[in-house]
Amino acid sequence: MKKLLIVFGLLLALVCQGQQIDRELKIVEFSGRGYELGLQHGKELKQEIGEIITAWKKNASKSLGKDADLVLNDFFAYADFTEAIMKWTPELYEEVKGIADGSGQKFNDVMVLNLLDEFWVYINNLRHHHCTSVGVPSRNGKPGYISQNMDLENYTDGFQVLMRLKKNKDSPEQLILTHPGLIVLNGLNEEGIGVCVNTLMQLKASSNGLPVAFVIRKIINSTSKEGVLSFIQHVNHASGQNYIIGIKGEVYDFEASANKVVRYDPNNNNGTVYHTNHPVVNDDIKPWFKKYNPNLKEKSRPTRSNSYLRFKAVESRMKSHSEVSDVLIKEALRSRDNEKNPVCRTNTENGYGFTFASIVMTHSGTPFIQILAGPPDESDYQRVDFSSNK
Repeated sequence: MKKLLIVFGLLLALVCQGQQIDRELKIVEFSGRGYELGLQHGKELKQEIGEIITAWKKNASKSLGKDADLVLNDFFAYADFTEAIMKWTPELYEEVKGIADGSGQKFNDVMVLNLLDEFWVYINNLRHHHCTSVGVPSRNGKPGYISQNMDLENYTDGFQVLMRLKKNKDSPEQLILTHPGLIVLNGLNEEGIGVCVNTLMQLKASSNGLPVAFVIRKIINSTSKEGVLSFIQHVNHASGQNYIIGIKGEVYDFEASANKVVRYDPNNNNGTVYHTNHPVVNDDIKPWFKKYNPNLKEKSRPTRSNSYLRFKAVESRMKSHSEVSDVLIKEALRSRDNEKNPVCRTNTENGYGFTFASIVMTHSGTPFIQILAGPPDESDYQRVDFSSNK
């Protein structure tokens, strides 16, 4: 028995250290806007949407010790996002309605999938927030990149989707990482405008602001630098969130809370930015998370905790190089400097989440993405081009 346990341990270690694991990245293509777009999404992914709603409810009931439908009732009594959604992104509200109708699911069961960060805020849960993002500007003729390990809860494994939204008279073509029923996790458009995000649970939230998914889609539906920068700094944000935005070779990083938006710039010689899941410059902190206030001296902050350790792992790779390539970015996204707090997270089904997908977006020159399902040390990135570049 002891020998069997040793062999099993060695096999598990091999899997966790970069062996190829088969995961499907489902690629879908939709066209149109608003309700029509959502209806296509709902019909095409009807089975998967039903499955992930069931998985969400099972996970919520288990995690919170309360029936998920009762939790949803309480959440939507708190959540008052409709007015902000209708003000800033009315077509996206209609899109969610279309998804619900197309899939035959209740509207609130689909809407909560699109309020990922807002639900985490509601239950005040820090433990699932482990995304790591990097931004690199275009310099000296070299490409610019934004990139991310998107970390989610374990039950989402197997639901990785790349959604292509076809170009129309109002919108550029978009490549969007998501899961069934969800309008976006992150993405890039054919004009070279894209965004990666990190939850900043410690920042103050608003129960009537614009939710994160709707902010992201608004950005990647845009073609104007000025419009994007004005929007991200003036919209009322529902949840604390960091946004790394790539705009045709330029990179901007903003930490957004309910009361302020602060640009983060580490002033690296190579122009790189990077982020994990704690505020670095925004001090609009919830009272119960005061130890994360960036104005505190380093010794007073939890610098040996997960987010800080991942931040250091990425920073050590990004800031010292005169030029940053996609090879270096992938090295950072695959890193495991601290085995208990790695950038690249295996799905061990321990309830603490895993790297759902990894993406590198080239946002200058000819935009395209490199993407894979699951942790990036378990498989290879595949390149996906926009239709105009094929």
